[in-house]
Amino acid sequence: MRLVVWFLSLLTVFGSAECGNVLVWFTEGSHWINLKIVLETLIDRGHNVTVLVPDASLFMKAKESDRFSYQPFNVAVDEQEMRDFIEEFLYFSVYETDQLNLLQIQMKVLEFTSKLQDMSISYCDGILKSPELMDKLRNGKFDVVLSDPIYPCSDIVAEELNVPLVFTFRLSIANVAERVCGQIPAPPSFVPGAMSKLTDKMSFTERAKNMLFYLSQDLLATIAWRKFDNYYTEYLGRPTSFCEMLGKADIWLIRTYWDFEFPRPFLPNFKYVGGLHCTPAKPLPKDMEEFVQSSGDDGIVVFSLGSMIDKMPKETSNMIASALAQIPQKVLWRYGGEKPDTLRENTRIYKWIPQNDLLGLVFFKLIKKCLNSFL
Repeated sequence: MRLVVWFLSLLTVFGSAECGNVLVWFTEGSHWINLKIVLETLIDRGHNVTVLVPDASLFMKAKESDRFSYQPFNVAVDEQEMRDFIEEFLYFSVYETDQLNLLQIQMKVLEFTSKLQDMSISYCDGILKSPELMDKLRNGKFDVVLSDPIYPCSDIVAEELNVPLVFTFRLSIANVAERVCGQIPAPPSFVPGAMSKLTDKMSFTERAKNMLFYLSQDLLATIAWRKFDNYYTEYLGRPTSFCEMLGKADIWLIRTYWDFEFPRPFLPNFKYVGGLHCTPAKPLPKDMEEFVQSSGDDGIVVFSLGSMIDKMPKETSNMIASALAQIPQKVLWRYGGEKPDTLRENTRIYKWIPQNDLLGLVFFKLIKKCLNSFL
């Protein structure tokens, strides 16, 4: 929470008012779920928060109970198109990757990337090419733009509004965005690329692999970002690139803990903010708490494939349920599909799991167990 206070203090420097006026870029899935908690904290501190929300979104739904303001915009993409894309990508991930070689997988990933970029550009168009909306944003007297850089064009709006840009980010493959765009140092001799499966203790061969991993991902990013490069250049009316604009961010808030990372050089505008979205645990629903408490010393397993994956083929769900049935722990599985035939008594399915509250209860049980061992 110290970094929240630091961030809010920074906002007061950007304007003459005691409280800041924050413009929040659209996002999706778990990115939005986590960001909402941060926005609530900003409001508790007296700041005004305005969220750009598209008319086609899977998770960003305007609610009267929300305390921040929504600024809607239109996009040339509907929800069904987004769901179809996710299902197609999941089918590829589950059924096709094992049958393809590395080159074929990379080509398929680039194909999916291109489709995703087309959808992202539709969202950019919904904001940047709406004169009424852009005029409204210019007149909104915002002090800062808060954005997740996996959704492009927030950097363009920050430049148009002439306000600082703050990124909230987890990572990119091989830390391409952080290294190439954010200019964070990453000596390949002891800083392993994200998702390389290497550590900071590398042999000569592993260092060579790490270097090749960096170079290959840099090349893929250069190819994948060309569509954005052209879009940025056309809109701004000057030669520029997606990466160049990302590099203009004033602060990068990295959503992990520093002690989860290998030792590495860092820049002063990169800040670790792991756990920023965590809140005090609330009581669990009665049936869920009874199920968790019945686990005894074996403990529990929380199984979730993320906010985007709600259903899967029955063959896959049966396979997963069969595997979970073989462990002694009680399993809480976030799943919205048809009940698997192989589901056993140690596993329960929930359409939504309050992970923050659940982990709070688990932590309490762990502390209690530790104290009892000393008494």
